[in-house]
Amino acid sequence: MNSLDRRTILTTGALALAGAAASAPAAAQAGPKSMFPVPATTIPIVGETDVYQVRRIYCIGRNYAAHAREMGSDPTREPPFFFQKPTDAIQNVAIGSIADHPYPSLTKNYHYEVELVAALKSGGTNIPAEKALDHVYGYALGLDMTRRDLQRALGDEKKPWEIGKSFDRSAVLGPIHPAAKTGHFTKGAISLALNGTVKQNSNLQNMIWSVAEQIAKLSDAFELKAGDIIYSGTPENVGPVVKGDVLLCKLEGLPDMSIKIV
Repeated sequence: MNSLDRRTILTTGALALAGAAASAPAAAQAGPKSMFPVPATTIPIVGETDVYQVRRIYCIGRNYAAHAREMGSDPTREPPFFFQKPTDAIQNVAIGSIADHPYPSLTKNYHYEVELVAALKSGGTNIPAEKALDHVYGYALGLDMTRRDLQRALGDEKKPWEIGKSFDRSAVLGPIHPAAKTGHFTKGAISLALNGTVKQNSNLQNMIWSVAEQIAKLSDAFELKAGDIIYSGTPENVGPVVKGDVLLCKLEGLPDMSIKIV
């Protein structure tokens, strides 16, 4: 083989290898991609530039004895039960603001429910109650807004609650406060005022199932993970709102949260 032929072969081979190397990253990046962007749902964290990304929203039903009775249940015999809301039901409310909250469609009996919200930083299955609070990142003050007429009608028909509970902006809450700074909320006054008149007024000690017990019970049914938040139940005297009403929520140890129905 003459030197020209050998040079040609060597040059051609080098070019082929270079071309393959150049195309390798493109080939590695090839594959299915999303048809459209789906934004992540996040909650601000007090004192942090990072935000808390929500994975799932769990809610416990009838977790204060007096509220269970007003909803027609017997709190001494009923085990805890849970439902979920979609992550994009979140409406964030900044500290010191009065956020506009749209009155939803389809309902003529729209109710407030003030609640403590726990945000998890880790999870697992079959978590013992005595270890459950180790998985809590922080806490927020929330409102589980409810289309009560639709919820009751569906309940009477033995159908799921979603249309009454799991709609746009039905999961209202303030920013998350890290438990490392606030401690864990096992007691403390919780209240809601409607246009300046206190309607709900209780104490976290009156929960039938504590936050730790809720985490333990949930982990028996689901694998809990970081990004899961838990609405921990509302006291008695839930009631209706109309457009123009202003709700002021209070929880001992956290800043107030307020919305206006528009």
